[in-house]
Amino acid sequence: MVRSLGEHISRGLVEICLMHPLDVVKTRFQIQRCATDPNSYKSLVDSFQMIFQMEGLFGFYKGILPPILAETPKRAVKFFTFEQYKKLLGYVSLSPALTFAIAGLGSGLTEAVVVNPFEVVKVGLQANRNTFAEQPSTMGYARQIIKKEGWGLQGLNKGLTATLGRHGVFNMVYFGFYYNVKNMIPVNKDPTLEFLRKFGIGLLSGTIASVINIPFDVAKSRIQGPQPVPGEIKYRTCFKTMATVYQEEGILALYKGLLPKIMRLGPGGAVMLLVYEYTYSWLQENW
Repeated sequence: MVRSLGEHISRGLVEICLMHPLDVVKTRFQIQRCATDPNSYKSLVDSFQMIFQMEGLFGFYKGILPPILAETPKRAVKFFTFEQYKKLLGYVSLSPALTFAIAGLGSGLTEAVVVNPFEVVKVGLQANRNTFAEQPSTMGYARQIIKKEGWGLQGLNKGLTATLGRHGVFNMVYFGFYYNVKNMIPVNKDPTLEFLRKFGIGLLSGTIASVINIPFDVAKSRIQGPQPVPGEIKYRTCFKTMATVYQEEGILALYKGLLPKIMRLGPGGAVMLLVYEYTYSWLQENW
């Protein structure tokens, strides 16, 4: 059991290290407001080129420590609470489809409370365009936030409502779509084809969930990232931020960073579900 858990966590850490550059690019797109700004990114390729030229290779790994530190509790909370909410909902006469979706929503909301402080630090570090050597350390930046703004909703927990929306909606669609579609498509006796069946459904689940929840993600980045005017808070609450972005920049601005998000969470989401499923099956057989 310990070995299986260790493998699960190590895969998650490898995934973070491989996919973090896409997360940095996604955040940068979401916080940029004016396309005419000479420092704005024109495309995915342009963003990679500019970050590499201006900030070096390590620029793609800004803010990587918070998600690494949050990885173990995040995954534990996500899947443990999903199973617990499923059990609780078993006492209510709901359809399986609704049970999976509501359990996913509950797990996402619980997960959001755990990861939000890590997200505040991560976004702030990712938004910093100085070279990697010039930016503050993760702990130094966290202490700076606490000293200036405290632990509350204006400090280390700012953007909590947007994070609740992002994770709640994502997990609701992610788990709901995956388990409902998986139960509709017949199991394949060939292990390779069965793996591809699950991977394909997981990939689609992660992609659809990313498309649906990204307005919450954009709002979260705007609230947790640097404000347009230093010392003046423009983005405070989730839905008001969405409305402001829509009014000032148009509907497409609520989908900024979608491509790198899908590139990261589509395959990443598929791998995460497969690892969970195979680990869960192994534990049921051996314990």
